[in-house]
Amino acid sequence: MSSPPPLSERLYDVVLWGATGFTGALVAEELVRRYGIAGELRWAIAGRSREKLEALRENLRRIDDAAKDLPMVVVKDARDPAAVAELVQSARVVATTVGPYALYGHELAAACAASGTSYCDLTGEPHFVRASIDRNHESAIATGARIVHACGFDAIPSDLGAFMLQEHAKSLGAPCPAIKMLVGSAKGGFSGGTVATMLQFAELGRDREFRRLIARPYGLDPEPDRTGPDGRDAFEVRYDKDAKRWTGPFIMAVMNTRVVRRTNALFGYAWGKDFRYSEAMSFHGGAKGFASAVAMTGAMGAFFGALSVEPLRELLKARVLPAPGEGPSPEDRARGHFTFRHFGSIAGEPFVGVVGDTFDPGYGSTARMFSEAAVCLAKDPLASPGGVLTPAFAMREHFLARARAIGMTFVVERAAPA
Repeated sequence: MSSPPPLSERLYDVVLWGATGFTGALVAEELVRRYGIAGELRWAIAGRSREKLEALRENLRRIDDAAKDLPMVVVKDARDPAAVAELVQSARVVATTVGPYALYGHELAAACAASGTSYCDLTGEPHFVRASIDRNHESAIATGARIVHACGFDAIPSDLGAFMLQEHAKSLGAPCPAIKMLVGSAKGGFSGGTVATMLQFAELGRDREFRRLIARPYGLDPEPDRTGPDGRDAFEVRYDKDAKRWTGPFIMAVMNTRVVRRTNALFGYAWGKDFRYSEAMSFHGGAKGFASAVAMTGAMGAFFGALSVEPLRELLKARVLPAPGEGPSPEDRARGHFTFRHFGSIAGEPFVGVVGDTFDPGYGSTARMFSEAAVCLAKDPLASPGGVLTPAFAMREHFLARARAIGMTFVVERAAPA
């Protein structure tokens, strides 16, 4: 196999793999709206079916008629090493929306790491990220490829929110020793792809190695067995004195918390080896909030309990859950929103980092974040080295600038005393 061409000679800045899927099509729409077709950003859509790619291209003409000339890359067999190598060597960055990534992402991430091609995805699968670190980190360091997992609602708001608050702390002279993120509000729906990942989690629940990884708070650190101040994720209802709100478990904390801890490790523990990070859903502080927290916690337990029982799982798949390729309607996505609040104390003063968007978090906002992450990796003068990185370590202030430019909220405020 010939050597990969230098990045300066790559045909495209970004290739979007999985463009014809539900989330991939949303990302393609965002790229058309923000960057056009034949402008400064050279990008292409890619997938296995020429017919589906052509249909997507025709649909994108609603936004910009020039989409009729949008380049397409057809890879009929995504497990053919030669075809995958040709795909990744055509681009500076490959952005993939094809999940579950533990089933469909390993070959692509490895090919990117070997070819010096940066990579981003939307995974919320810690076992996939752990495997990618073990398989690809050293080769990506050698080639300079930035392999950046979890560039959507998992885990950009958490990771970049923590980074933002720590950068503010640095400007005041000392790191923030602990951050807790509370989900203030969130409204959005599931797609069939997300459901497929949830079903995979349920099936893996019987796997001893998977359970062991999920039980390790530092499982994505360079030393995954290391101990630290953070314990297992909380799954009970608690009262938070700082926010004056009841809290319950956040379904995405198992991924997000480990990404943030890896960010600290990649920065050489600049936030301290004893840095603590946690996440939870939040509810109003009175009796009604307590009842809501208890009800949500119980419903979450019942839902995942049902998924773990094969007959019930099959019934939910057939009667309730969306199939792959399905997802929230445009109207539902437009009504979505989310707000995260990162609470921390800096030199004894309470601060809060606020992260939010006025789009459905899992799809509308994810498409916005993911498209900007891909362009950031392709075009911005990043200081990060190659390796299997986190969003915050890889993109830092460059992503914050892009997120603010598209109307997302990333601000630090002085918090009211508890």
